[in-house]
Amino acid sequence: PQAPSTRNDIRNCSTDPPYLPPTATNTTARLAALRGHMQTHGVHAYIVPSTDAHMSEYISERDARLGWLTGFTGSAGTAVVTQDRAALWTDSRYWTQAERELDCNWELQRTTSIESIGIWILNAVPVGGNVSLDPFLFSIGTWKSYSQALQGSGRTLLPLETNLVDQAWGDQRPLPSSSEIYSLPAEFTGSSWQEKVVGIRQQMEQHVRGPTAVLLSGLEETAWLFNLRGDDIPYNPVFYSYTLLTNTTISLFLEGSRLSAAAQESLLSGCPGPLCVELLEYGQVSAHLHSYAQGNVTVWLGTEYTTYGLYSVIPQEKLLEENYSPVMTAKAVKNAHEQELLRAAHVRDAVAVIQYLLWLEKTVPQGQVDEFLGAQHIDALRWAQEHSRGPSFQSISASG
Repeated sequence: PQAPSTRNDIRNCSTDPPYLPPTATNTTARLAALRGHMQTHGVHAYIVPSTDAHMSEYISERDARLGWLTGFTGSAGTAVVTQDRAALWTDSRYWTQAERELDCNWELQRTTSIESIGIWILNAVPVGGNVSLDPFLFSIGTWKSYSQALQGSGRTLLPLETNLVDQAWGDQRPLPSSSEIYSLPAEFTGSSWQEKVVGIRQQMEQHVRGPTAVLLSGLEETAWLFNLRGDDIPYNPVFYSYTLLTNTTISLFLEGSRLSAAAQESLLSGCPGPLCVELLEYGQVSAHLHSYAQGNVTVWLGTEYTTYGLYSVIPQEKLLEENYSPVMTAKAVKNAHEQELLRAAHVRDAVAVIQYLLWLEKTVPQGQVDEFLGAQHIDALRWAQEHSRGPSFQSISASG
């Protein structure tokens, strides 16, 4: 029989032995390691999402826990592992890909609804069992949905701050980024970080609830507020960080040793005083927030980007919850200078696209170009434009 075409080469777990395409990952040892840690912690089912601790659209290799555990490299999915079963939920964009990348340890569930994950868990976990997850990888809304799905079932939803996939991954897990975090030159910002901080503090004063602090978890929020950039995540000029901005203090949680000299100087230029940035280690955010929340305070946060892990540190009566933080809404309104820069960037990008269309007209009739080469070529044309920092997502290229 002819070998299956690579496009349709998918696993077949019903034959003996099962057929696995060369694209499938053997996950037996990984699952065994995870199950060992689950047993140690008394966990009957462990939920693994495809997110990071900041609800980022894209994630770094270090945060690709779902990909490491399952072999599935799609951008969206959820895995649940028990001692004798393992399942992956993903949407229709990825069903074929999942059948090519998963081995026969995994059941593929062709849906993403938390309700269906809940039903599967109730079938797989006996009454009295613990269902665990890392609360710093789940949004507030997702946590509440899981809580609801298991409510009254006799199974306990147990947040576990030790990430069991990280334990199983061990020293094979990619290291955190060590590249420089740098200041965006003034000609690209339209306003200094000090002006932005003053603007957010004015919003705090004017708010009817009178919040004493704003907590920022979205990576682009901190990058925008301080006019800083990094490259911790592909296609996104951001870096791992949190910010707690109060009426009188500014706490920035990040790997301080990575700040460029100019960035550090800029952040410390207002010291001592209300525009002095206190630099704290990235991992200290929970402890710092916990001690801040002991006082007579109200913390304003955006629920879209805050994980349940951080949210649960703050007593309910001291929370001011909105979908988006005031920084996210301020960032969305571009000043005149930023608008001018956006238009100029679009003109430069249009030049690259026009060059690409001309190139296609000449080269496609010769029959030498496929979609992959086309994507590489337009990337190169964009890179050649002034101020380019690369594409904002992997070029999606198709014909016919």
